[in-house]
Amino acid sequence: MRFDNGRQSDNVEDRRRTGFGGGGRRVGRGKIGIGTIVLALVAMYFGVDPSVVLNSGIGTGGGVAVNAPSQPIPANDDQARFVSMVLADTEDTWHALFQQGGERYVAPKLVLFTGATQTACGTGQAAMGPFYCPADQKVYIDLSFYQDLATRFRAPGDFAQAYVIGHEVGHHVQNLLGISGKVQSLRQRVSESEGNALSVRLELQADCFSGVWAHHADRARQVLEAGDVDEGLAAAAATGDDRLQKQARGYAVPDSFTHGSSAQRVRWFKRGLESGSTQACDTFSASSL
Repeated sequence: MRFDNGRQSDNVEDRRRTGFGGGGRRVGRGKIGIGTIVLALVAMYFGVDPSVVLNSGIGTGGGVAVNAPSQPIPANDDQARFVSMVLADTEDTWHALFQQGGERYVAPKLVLFTGATQTACGTGQAAMGPFYCPADQKVYIDLSFYQDLATRFRAPGDFAQAYVIGHEVGHHVQNLLGISGKVQSLRQRVSESEGNALSVRLELQADCFSGVWAHHADRARQVLEAGDVDEGLAAAAATGDDRLQKQARGYAVPDSFTHGSSAQRVRWFKRGLESGSTQACDTFSASSL
């Protein structure tokens, strides 16, 4: 990607050097339990939405997260600086798109942590991969995930990394628009398989929103270089439920999908990238995903 030393976001919290687990102290009782670790691994390997684990409070011991002071990003930390520039670019894009719709965009915070950190949704762990917590409107990422993305998932490249941030910011957009709340409310009234199907549509829409961001960012600031789109598509394909489940246990169970298949994730990311339209991302009205 071509940022040409573009601006960095002011909305990054670097908790990697602030004590236990990369950030925060807890008001209340409890420690990180083995249940959280096991469920976090399930989230990573089977494509389960990490918020399901986080919001359940299992293994977290309850309590409220209190942020430790954020540290400035070191000048020689190229990866963190890149993430900060990606976040800044999503801010510019979504501010403009919301303004066109007569709305105001409230940018999320992005938290860098190592190992584990406290969130308003419970204890977040690196094993869950990047995730968005709607309760505090923050995106959380342990940057070691990018090493897994490049080696284990075979999706290297800076745009593959940017796609991940764009997807999680897509969840923030859904939260601001009230989509996430409606889906969560509906999931509580339907069967498990129906709830999983709703989660798939929510995740695919976030993929599409990531594509919408990339479309407008490139149109306004020419950030994409040769090969970037292929990197994004590879990342979308690598994190499909079918591929992750087959890697973990040799077969896939479609009724348990919560993020969508590789083909679906690629299709909806491309739809957002090619159209640049949030209206094109209406996965909930689509008869076929």
